[in-house]
Amino acid sequence: MPRDRYTSPEVFALERERIFARHWQCVGRASTFIKPGDYRVRTVADESLLIVRDRAGELHAFFNVCRHRGTRLCMESRGQLSETIQCPYHAWTYALDGRLVGAPHMQEVPGFDKKDYPLHEAAVAQWEGFVFVNVAQDPKPFEEWFAPMLRRLARFSLPSLKVAHSARYEVKANWKLVFQNYSECLHCPTIHPELSVVLPYQSGANDLTSGPFLGGYMEIRPPHESATLTGKACGRLINDHLAGDDVRRAYYYTFMPNMALSIHSDYVNYYLLTPVAVDLTIVETEWMFNPANEGNPTFNPRDAIDFWDVTNRQDWDICERSQLGVQSRRYEPGPYSPRESIPAAWDAEYLHMMDAT
Repeated sequence: MPRDRYTSPEVFALERERIFARHWQCVGRASTFIKPGDYRVRTVADESLLIVRDRAGELHAFFNVCRHRGTRLCMESRGQLSETIQCPYHAWTYALDGRLVGAPHMQEVPGFDKKDYPLHEAAVAQWEGFVFVNVAQDPKPFEEWFAPMLRRLARFSLPSLKVAHSARYEVKANWKLVFQNYSECLHCPTIHPELSVVLPYQSGANDLTSGPFLGGYMEIRPPHESATLTGKACGRLINDHLAGDDVRRAYYYTFMPNMALSIHSDYVNYYLLTPVAVDLTIVETEWMFNPANEGNPTFNPRDAIDFWDVTNRQDWDICERSQLGVQSRRYEPGPYSPRESIPAAWDAEYLHMMDAT
């Protein structure tokens, strides 16, 4: 794609409206919200969303905006609410399900009815232990949008996994460069010496090759058991019935527009991208393991965490160097190689989303 797709503030603004404000995107794990009142504030399409579990156990994604004067309700990134959400300005108070339950002196206003002023709400869906939201007024049903993925990864028991480590990176590059980098391993022999020993870049195949969900698998090179610094499995398999090819492969998928998912036999990690500026992307990632590893003296999660921290930093560095290069007035894109079919498909889906009305 041409230079302006990575450098133009006008294109970046269009992406926010045509992609991030229209499509489903992941905001984290459902296990973040264990008890009623557990909340997290996330930014989607420049909108602040207050994601909270109510007293009945349901998850909601409220626009973080009071219905009285628009004041932001929660400033902390996460926390625990008691029974209500109260605006710090004029004390309008909402139940955890969004109903307005208190509005000082509004009973003196003729015709005022609290039922008319619940918190504005974004659509929420759950899949394999992940929470997705959509801020569009009339979003496409999640089951329809997510149809290619609904049961595809069920065998990995992703909802049962436990998060052991989280990390946050600031990447001084356009969000599309981060996705394109994740989507191919042509660069692996030169950028990732540790990775290339374990996962040969020409191994494996892709099973999702068009549309908003893309990716496939790579083969782990014997005698390595997993993608770790030592090459050994860092703990138990992610579930007890994993067998056959799934033990010898690593699966990598992208979910437009903000998620990448990496599945290994002994752990899973995922990435959430938040575009902040045309040349700045926040990447949040978590590593998840079989909860049966607790108490196991041979469990070594750092073997996987450190492996990908090294690999991630190598990727972020080359993405930042790419951003510097595409900003040149002389930059013109070169053709795709045969090893870049997934980045080509990702670009095609991006252009389709941008052109859709």
